[in-house]
Amino acid sequence: MVGTLATLLVLALAVAGVAVLRPGPVDGWLGGDDSATPGAVDPSEPAPPPVLAAVGSTAPVPTPEGVRAALTPLLTGSTLGDEVNISVVDAVTGQALYEKGQDTPTVPASTTKLVTAAAVLAARGPAYRIGTRAVAGANPGEVVLIGAGDPTLAVNATGWYPGAGRLDRLAAQVKKALGGTAPTKVVVDGTLFPGPVVEPDWDSDIPTGGFGAVITALMTDGARKDPEDKGRGQERYAKPDEAAGRAFAKLLGLPNSAVVSGKAPAAAATAPAAAASASPGAQSAGPPVAGAELGRVESPPMIRLVEFMLRESDNVVAEALARQVALTRDKPASFVGAAEAVDEMVGELGLPVAESALADGSGLSRANRVTPSLLTDVLTLSAKGSRPELAGLFPGLPVAAWSGTLSDRFDRSGEKPTRAGAGVVRAKTGTLSGVHAISGVVTTADGRLLAFAVLANRVPVGQDEAQPELDRIATTLAGCGCR
Repeated sequence: MVGTLATLLVLALAVAGVAVLRPGPVDGWLGGDDSATPGAVDPSEPAPPPVLAAVGSTAPVPTPEGVRAALTPLLTGSTLGDEVNISVVDAVTGQALYEKGQDTPTVPASTTKLVTAAAVLAARGPAYRIGTRAVAGANPGEVVLIGAGDPTLAVNATGWYPGAGRLDRLAAQVKKALGGTAPTKVVVDGTLFPGPVVEPDWDSDIPTGGFGAVITALMTDGARKDPEDKGRGQERYAKPDEAAGRAFAKLLGLPNSAVVSGKAPAAAATAPAAAASASPGAQSAGPPVAGAELGRVESPPMIRLVEFMLRESDNVVAEALARQVALTRDKPASFVGAAEAVDEMVGELGLPVAESALADGSGLSRANRVTPSLLTDVLTLSAKGSRPELAGLFPGLPVAAWSGTLSDRFDRSGEKPTRAGAGVVRAKTGTLSGVHAISGVVTTADGRLLAFAVLANRVPVGQDEAQPELDRIATTLAGCGCR
């Protein structure tokens, strides 16, 4: 796992044009140290083979006139409708190369996730892991399962997300820590997320349509009912926290009737030192005191969670990560608190905070407003290297005709006009009814890295050419020197 993540970081930083010395920041981001952490990056491990050449600052820069000449024909009589706002900038210098409504607040759909990604990487850091804990309840045998907002938590080895923390392993720790005390009850504590569980401006079918879910602090597999089904749009639990509690109870040998909702007790101030300091899962001489930790499992590192969010446009992960930003700022881990926290992080990153007005972290809400120029600002800041933790945004960007939500776009066969963009464009897409967007990076024919954002808010409903039109714009940037 660590080797894979290190390779992803080398790839990401190559895209960004940042030099990385191993083990260096990659090892630190993955939670390792020089030698003590199992699986830490070995300094003697040979560097992975180059996948993408680093983008240097000497490649010719497109001119604004050249970019305008290339894009204008595509926007004349476009099927994207009459509200298309665009920003294209040189990712090395930040120079604007094409601007059309670039500072206009626009519904960004899922390109919102670029802002969420930057905010959570800056707030939590790429190495941060979300820990799900079990503690002793108020009475002997009671086990409190505390939701910490990890949407990737799995029941067992068949989980949806690679490398996820697992309830079966947590249950094993709990049994050991309880010693001779038999489990009697599972209390589900989901109070970290105060609600509501659905954003008011979401379309009505989002919680049940397969691409979203109600948002709770405790869930397994992004609330999916069948994590072994690897297709998109899976059925989700109506009450993910209760489903997770039932799964945990079963692992402890308890029936569904033993699961209740509640709140974890505070650790007793007079708890014996041995009980208070024991490692998770360690067996004690007697029943644990109320609030004592019985076990803990952790999510993959934040850089991996961001990848999950961006690659498949995972809306549930996005909402959970936005709440992580809220927690770092002592705000409620709710839709409102998370949106406010992400907007504040935009300002702390030195970006124009007035250009971000969010209602959620996923982009499902039609109340979100972001400017195209803010999206390109996020991408250029991530590529600069001045905030190296933000380079963790790049591994998750789908690659045209290759991965994630772009795997079936930019046809790489035949003579379609988007073929030249295959494998070259790396971007986050966004789609709501009447809203189509794309934002990412592309390397020109001359080797210059550009950041771009195209947001269309008045696309005629049912317009099948909207996505190919966006793809043609990105492909045109890839194929021209634009000088």
